[in-house]
Amino acid sequence: MRIQFCEAMVARATDPKMLFLTGDLGFMALEPLQNAMGARFINAGVAEQNMMSVAAGLSHQGFEVWTYSIAPFCYARPFEQIRNDIAFHKLPVKIVGNGGGYGYGVMGPTHHAIEDYGVMLCLPNMSAYVPAFDEDLSAVAERAGASGHAAYLRLGRGETPKGYVVPPYAPWRQLTQGRGAVVIAVGPLAGSYIGACEAMPSVTRPNLWVVSELPIERNPIPPALWDQIARADVLCVAEEHVRRSGFGAELALHLADRNRTPRRFHHLYARAHHYARYGSQQWLRRQSGLDVESLLATLARG
Repeated sequence: MRIQFCEAMVARATDPKMLFLTGDLGFMALEPLQNAMGARFINAGVAEQNMMSVAAGLSHQGFEVWTYSIAPFCYARPFEQIRNDIAFHKLPVKIVGNGGGYGYGVMGPTHHAIEDYGVMLCLPNMSAYVPAFDEDLSAVAERAGASGHAAYLRLGRGETPKGYVVPPYAPWRQLTQGRGAVVIAVGPLAGSYIGACEAMPSVTRPNLWVVSELPIERNPIPPALWDQIARADVLCVAEEHVRRSGFGAELALHLADRNRTPRRFHHLYARAHHYARYGSQQWLRRQSGLDVESLLATLARG
């Protein structure tokens, strides 16, 4: 999604009040943005804590500020500065993390971002955007940029099946329709499920939804999804994020608060930072039970 993100940023770069800070990353991807912005594209160096404090100061002066790095370097390393300088002062800084979830695979747990949006949403005045498809980036950049909230944008890898027409962007979108379970996936993971779900007979085919903006309080569940949850025997949530503080936990609490708990609830999630061996993002998803086969096996159990 880096290419599409760069294109979206170039489109916004005509605004002289927009500034972009990178933590010495984005090479071979963000050069068009650097060329478009000139001196407003700032390499803050390998100094992410300082980058966030500088971003807060610039935002306080009225600039639209975006910061960028590998995901764990832009939310974990400078967490105190994000909390104290950005969130506590209600400054609308946009924090962009590339390679969310297990995106950096073989580089190991230091580069895995499987607690990112849960950590960030613990802070006040914070929203999270998890685009599912490459085609989402223009709308996501527009919505995040126009928001008065601080935002964390998790970039991954679009996984659109060949020939699939991506529906227009919205915080919630239904991707497949059937009479089976309800499945809600967060971000790009949803794309990996579309083909298998569409291949199922309509009587067992799940209603697959993708959510791309959190928290739920700012992006209410659509009425159609409420109706499907009420009718279905099974509700399954899948996310490339740890169980605690993830979307599954937020949704379960949201449903319980409204006395609308499903008959059966399954949660597929990132089970660990460390495994006995290293592997690709797809391999790590299999270890966590987030792959297509694991989803189908979960749905078959009911």
